[in-house]
Amino acid sequence: MNTLLEFKNVSLTYQTYTDEITAIDDLSFSIDRGEFVSFIGPSGCGKTTILSLVAGLIKPTSGKIILGGREIQKPDGNLGYMLQKDQLFPWRTIEKNVILPLEILRKNTSKNREYANDLLDKYGLKNFKKYYPDQLSGGMRQRVALIRTMVYRPDLLLLDEPFSALDYQTRLQVCDDVYKIIKAENKTAILVTHDITEAISMSDKIIVLTSRPASLMAIHKPHIIGDTPIKKRESEEFSGWFEKIWKELN
Repeated sequence: MNTLLEFKNVSLTYQTYTDEITAIDDLSFSIDRGEFVSFIGPSGCGKTTILSLVAGLIKPTSGKIILGGREIQKPDGNLGYMLQKDQLFPWRTIEKNVILPLEILRKNTSKNREYANDLLDKYGLKNFKKYYPDQLSGGMRQRVALIRTMVYRPDLLLLDEPFSALDYQTRLQVCDDVYKIIKAENKTAILVTHDITEAISMSDKIIVLTSRPASLMAIHKPHIIGDTPIKKRESEEFSGWFEKIWKELN
């Protein structure tokens, strides 16, 4: 069985001072190992809430979330979480920033440090290990942030709009960089984004959500020709997929 993550009829309801609000409603889907999956939906529909559920930071009101064959009951250390901002510590070198999770998780072994350095070497940061974050471009910082997320070898990467703080030109290049690294390392990834073009160009599978409460609207597998997101954007099929998903969201 190749399934890594499965939502089974998951709902989430929470209380406010005056009301009971349903954020997620009877949501079911599955993600296979090695897939790059994007979640897209109207603003405020609950995309980031889904990542919090996967990470075990909050528990569903009903339904089950299965990761690696086990129901998620608490925060899972086998997940990597990449946020909108790179969150690199300015007083630590690039090399020291990357190994920070190893220190926190008590996995700072010579073997894991070697793996961290190998990733930096492989993905264009070999000569920048002793630099500090403010000496790097925005795109390079995001590459560092991704490598830091991968350094303890998590099974699943959660990417919460990691390109939103970048200018358009840099964003295109970083999308390519992140995609290449994730595919080269054979990682499974979930991307939350509001950008339809980003979802189409990067994803093996796109999960389209309704407005809040978030439920499943559609699942698409674009299969667009192209080795990288930029190449896929140049495909003749790309505009058709954009129009299809845009209509679903509007």
